[in-house]
Amino acid sequence: MKASHNRIAGKLQALEPEDREALSEVAVTSAEENRSGTFVLKDASPVCSYSYVDGIELLPIADALETYDWLRERYYWGLIPEETSPLSQNKAFSEKPLGYFLRVKEGEKAKLPSQAALYMTGSLGRQLLHNVVILEEDAELELITGCVSNPFMKGGEHIAVSETYVGKHAKLTNTMIHSWSPDVRVMPHSATIVDTGGSYVSNYISLRPAGIMESNPVTYLKGAGASAKYFSIVLGSEASMITLGGDVYLNAEGTSAEIAHRAVCTGGKIIQKGLLIGNAECHAHVDCAGMLITPGSDGYIESIPGLRSHHEEAHMSHEASIGKIAPQQVQYLMAHGLEEREAISMIVRGFLDADIHGLGPELDRRISEIAELAGHGE
Repeated sequence: MKASHNRIAGKLQALEPEDREALSEVAVTSAEENRSGTFVLKDASPVCSYSYVDGIELLPIADALETYDWLRERYYWGLIPEETSPLSQNKAFSEKPLGYFLRVKEGEKAKLPSQAALYMTGSLGRQLLHNVVILEEDAELELITGCVSNPFMKGGEHIAVSETYVGKHAKLTNTMIHSWSPDVRVMPHSATIVDTGGSYVSNYISLRPAGIMESNPVTYLKGAGASAKYFSIVLGSEASMITLGGDVYLNAEGTSAEIAHRAVCTGGKIIQKGLLIGNAECHAHVDCAGMLITPGSDGYIESIPGLRSHHEEAHMSHEASIGKIAPQQVQYLMAHGLEEREAISMIVRGFLDADIHGLGPELDRRISEIAELAGHGE
């Protein structure tokens, strides 16, 4: 590995211990020998931004816009209309935006993940972001994005626009882990386009929900054989309102898509949505599943999988299920020596693991955390 693009050369080790601990909760590690690049934004201040690999650029979006004219011309606001975003109404942000630019050059196949951390401590009422990710032809990368707020933070908004471009035969796996304080409002706006033979996988895990969270990522499969997979796992707790969707446009021959939502409700409201739009010969499936543990008086899960076909060779399917833990399952495990909380955690873990394979050790640990929290009714 060769060091390159040290635009902001601060190190994660220089952060305060409590900051490093908060970031580690969302899989952003200070052991940077395990990462190909790192970007950290604390409130409105980029803390560090660099890549250890010549074929990967990772820098603040404002620096990238100053460096590359083609970025603004071809990619910035290329997938999400600027006029529809609340960011366009903020003059200061328009003049010097916050966020990151990540480019993996043609043929570069990163052996280690890159990581990006977006951290709120409470010193800023709103965190506004615009991120652009570009994988050129035949490139490969795993990206870990951790979004987290100080657990004692009161109020605040996190609004992020993310535009992702996956080139021909490129492969991107984007694992996003959220952990928010209950008074924060989170509004991600993301869009992705995948070219011929390209692959995009999005894994989303919410460890601790924001008070309000609304997300509906849109993906366009524009090239033959392009594919997209969305896996999400959320834990809803008291007073939270979570709306998690996903629209995939299958616009070319041989495209495929899968959306799998898993929700555990220990209070609050969860709405799961997924819409597949078949505009060509394609195969796609959407699956929304929920488990109610202690929903309280006004908690619920609502599942709305959807299909829209414009082509006679679009083969699409959907399913939805919502249920509770069967008492006999808990009793059986308790009869074999487990405490009630441990039994519930084990059952939740099995539910979250169902039909979602190959997530890797990092997500495996985070799923265990959600199962443990659910077992405690948190």
